[in-house]
Amino acid sequence: MKLNALFRENLRISLQSIKSNLLRSILTILIISIGIMALVGILTAIESIKTSINEEFASMGANTFNITSRGMHVHVGKNRYRTKNHAYISYYEAKRFKDEFLFPASISISTYASGIATIKYESLKTNPNVNVRGVDENYLQSAGYDIQKGRNFSIYEIEHNRSLVIIGNEIASILFGNDIDPIDEIITIGNGKFKIIGVLQEKGSSMGMSGDKICLLPVTTVRQYYSRPNMSFTISVMPNDSKLLDIAISEAEGFFRIVRNLYPIDETDFNITKSDNLVNILLENIKYVSMAATIIGIITLFGAAVGLMNIMLVSVSERTREIGIRKALGANSRIIKQQFLFEAILIGQLGGLFGIILGILIGNLISVVTGGQFVIPWLWIITGVALCLLVSLLSGLIPAIKASRLDPIIALHYE
Repeated sequence: MKLNALFRENLRISLQSIKSNLLRSILTILIISIGIMALVGILTAIESIKTSINEEFASMGANTFNITSRGMHVHVGKNRYRTKNHAYISYYEAKRFKDEFLFPASISISTYASGIATIKYESLKTNPNVNVRGVDENYLQSAGYDIQKGRNFSIYEIEHNRSLVIIGNEIASILFGNDIDPIDEIITIGNGKFKIIGVLQEKGSSMGMSGDKICLLPVTTVRQYYSRPNMSFTISVMPNDSKLLDIAISEAEGFFRIVRNLYPIDETDFNITKSDNLVNILLENIKYVSMAATIIGIITLFGAAVGLMNIMLVSVSERTREIGIRKALGANSRIIKQQFLFEAILIGQLGGLFGIILGILIGNLISVVTGGQFVIPWLWIITGVALCLLVSLLSGLIPAIKASRLDPIIALHYE
């Protein structure tokens, strides 16, 4: 009961002091709010973008690794990432791997056909920016695609070079709208005509690339229509159990070395890349943005601490006579110190509260604009509250000690 009464009394005195110095208190609260807002806001946006990146890449085929011949070049900031660039992987090597690799996994073969294709249907056509890829019956699963309408390729259709196509959602919208069912319609891709057997579910854009401007043809058909020297194929492997991903990679590397007729002393002449490699590169660079945001927030909070200390020191000077009266009525130095510390903490927490609310709103607004998702960063909220408490204690301690050490007789005579 005594503690509750002391708390209520300190709260009442603190609110009275804030009200009597309203302008200074509001300015100090705003300085603290801006510091917390900068910290929580930027880090909220980053957390949202991280979540979005992970989900986007998961939808592109989680727990999958690819065996390729072409090196991957990624340039992020000052760092350049590159995998080895080796000889092409032939269709027969890819087919042998798929047929003979006994690890419990789903294996697909695919190849790049074109990235600037124009798709035509009667008098309508798309822009020349459609991605055409040759795939087999397992590609949709390993690449994270789902069928919205129609069906997937059958093994028979893959083996017999059928002129069939599965189109992306955006292609269906451009050519057929909402009035025509695209299934069984004939479209023109390059010089070939293909019958639509399926429409993919909408996947959206990721990292500036659309997953809906795509046409999937049987891999054997692409070999016929888009044949070129040294045509290279990609092997995608998705283990049935995601926990066995690293084991599957080791097994796949060993077996594909046999397929490539490599001797034990020969260097591996193909690339194996996990689906999350690019994610890890991006997240690695995002952490520097997080560090910069943290430094900006701490610098702003340091300025807020100086402002809060200043207002508390001014408050001590202005309330010297009041302190003398309280001491004369029986308040000891400890109670006086507690009152001033409580006031500093109250101002700090009010600033933190407004800063956290503004930070969450602004951070999520940025993430929505950039295609991210709404998140509530509980870790950074707790961090913000703790930082405000620390700033309040450090800023309020010196003024509180100064107030508690005032001589009551001198204080009563203070004008």
